[in-house]
Amino acid sequence: MATYRISQLAERSGVPATTLRFYETAGLLPAERTASGYRVYDDAAVDRLAFITSAKHLGLALDEIRELLDVREEGACASIRARLLPLVTSRIRDTDGRVADLRAFADRLTGVRTALSGPAPPGACDPDCGCTQAGPPESPRPETWRHTPVACTLDGPALTERTTQWQALATEADHRERTDEGVRLSFPPREGLATRIADLAAAEQNCCPFLDITLHLTPSSLHLTVHAPK
Repeated sequence: MATYRISQLAERSGVPATTLRFYETAGLLPAERTASGYRVYDDAAVDRLAFITSAKHLGLALDEIRELLDVREEGACASIRARLLPLVTSRIRDTDGRVADLRAFADRLTGVRTALSGPAPPGACDPDCGCTQAGPPESPRPETWRHTPVACTLDGPALTERTTQWQALATEADHRERTDEGVRLSFPPREGLATRIADLAAAEQNCCPFLDITLHLTPSSLHLTVHAPK
């Protein structure tokens, strides 16, 4: 049976060695040790890592992946499928909800743009000029993010790219403030910015469902608020 040092497994799988060490600490990917203390993996560990990576791409949390690995050890595919199906169904439901929120926000932006494209009234703004858009009353949103395990499904180059995207976006904010559970960024009005933020927020919530991300549009600025469990 072939064996692999951690650097060899990282090269073969495309998963950084730092992530492999994290998986070991989290109880997902145990490693044997040589007499010198070096980590070594066998072909079974390679298959186990492929399963972990696949589960992360489905947006599953580490606790869920750990449970699936326990089921996988029993050797019955039917048992894994029976446990995996409701997890995937739950992710579809969560994703559909986020998509619906973003579509509603896009519809609201379209309405504001239509109102602002018309002729401006003479003189100062008034309640009917279209600059102030009163939104519909918001219904309380279930705060499922508070109870979602803190685990991101991105790793390696994808995580680096996402971090770079957020850092670049943050440089465009003209105000930043800490909140009790996160951060709020304020941006000046700029063509296409709201769509960029909405797209990035949707991508982030897809890989990090433990985050609560909200967008609020005013006539003079766009506010992005991000909350995370403490």
